[in-house]
Amino acid sequence: MIFSTAVVPVNPAGEVRLSRDQLWAGLVLKARDASQFLPPGFCPKCDVVGEGKNFIVREAVIFDDDITEIVSFKPMEKVSFHQVKSPREGVIVNEILEDANGELQLKFYAYLGLLGADAGSERERQEQEMFDSEDRGYKAALLSTLARIRSLVKEGKL
Repeated sequence: MIFSTAVVPVNPAGEVRLSRDQLWAGLVLKARDASQFLPPGFCPKCDVVGEGKNFIVREAVIFDDDITEIVSFKPMEKVSFHQVKSPREGVIVNEILEDANGELQLKFYAYLGLLGADAGSERERQEQEMFDSEDRGYKAALLSTLARIRSLVKEGKL
C-alpha cells in the first residue's frame, strides 16, 4: 500500500494572494486538463471523456502511465481522483484547508495499491519513494499547480 501526503501554504509571503474561489477554479481546471498544471513532462495528455453532476471521467498519461480516472468534486473543498485504470488502484485527493489563522493550505494525500506488487516489495518501495520525492513527487505537483493558478490570476483568466 502506498500512502503519501503533503501540505503547502497557498499564500506564502511574497506571492500573489489567491482567494478560495480562485484556488477552487484552478483545481477544477487542473482536473479537466492536468497537463497545464503539472511540471513539464509529467502529463503529456489529459482528456475529459465523460461528465455528470460533480464528476468527470478523464483519460490521461501521467508519469508515462495510461490512466482513467473518475474525478469527483466536493465544491470549494476537495477534488478526488479515483484511479480505475492504472498500474495503481485507489484515490488521490487535493483538499483546501485553513490553518489556525485562517490561511489557506492545499493538501495532497493518496491511498494507492500497486497492482501486481507484493506488500513491502522493492517495486512498492520505489513507487513510494517516487510519490514522496521533492522533485517528482506530489509536493512538486502541488507547488506547480499553485504557480499555474497564480499565473492565470495574473493574466486575468481566473
